[in-house]
Amino acid sequence: MPPRLRKLVGTVLIIVLVVVYALVATTVASATLGQSPWWIHLIYFLFTGLFWILPAMLIIKWMEKPGR
Repeated sequence: MPPRLRKLVGTVLIIVLVVVYALVATTVASATLGQSPWWIHLIYFLFTGLFWILPAMLIIKWMEKPGR
């Protein structure tokens, strides 16, 4: 795959990942954390806010591979 096409596909994947992940994380939080104390919210959003970085790092690593 040419590097320019790989970067385009990777960019689209990261955008989809961020949007879908944000919607899912917020929906789960709204459905399950309604009556929880503030520190549970803090822990949940801390972990979910950082967890999306792992798949994004893999996509970026794939995007930056040199071409053939």
